[in-house]
Amino acid sequence: MALRDDIALLSSVALFGDLGGDALRLIAFGSDYRDLVPGEALFREGEKGEAAYVVASGRLALTHARRGETIELGFAEPGSVLGETALVSTVERKVGATAEDAARVMVIGQRMFRRLLDEYPEAGVLLRDRLQARLASLVADLDRLAPRFSN
Repeated sequence: MALRDDIALLSSVALFGDLGGDALRLIAFGSDYRDLVPGEALFREGEKGEAAYVVASGRLALTHARRGETIELGFAEPGSVLGETALVSTVERKVGATAEDAARVMVIGQRMFRRLLDEYPEAGVLLRDRLQARLASLVADLDRLAPRFSN
């Protein structure tokens, strides 16, 4: 993809959309792409995560193993971000992501993300606020589901 296409993709993503042209350009320039064939895993549940992914094309199934059964949680489509927590800390993947059809993802590594924070500290504040809001939303969702899993 051309740099301007990469910037357009990043600006369409809620997590990065308001960063500004220079910060988006840095992410786009410093990130790589990975192409996936149908059925190929982007990552598996339990793997160490050190990068986030922005879906550029295609569709990925998100799954979770529970009691020996694989549960489909939903799909990630163009503009979706997967694994953003891995931008700030090495984490264990809590779900798996597998290409449903041919897919392309932008890979944003921790090193690139740290460079962004060094060069654009204001971006760090914005991203921290967005990640906190997403985490708070996730916690609220889990609280609503908690009664289903008690006993």
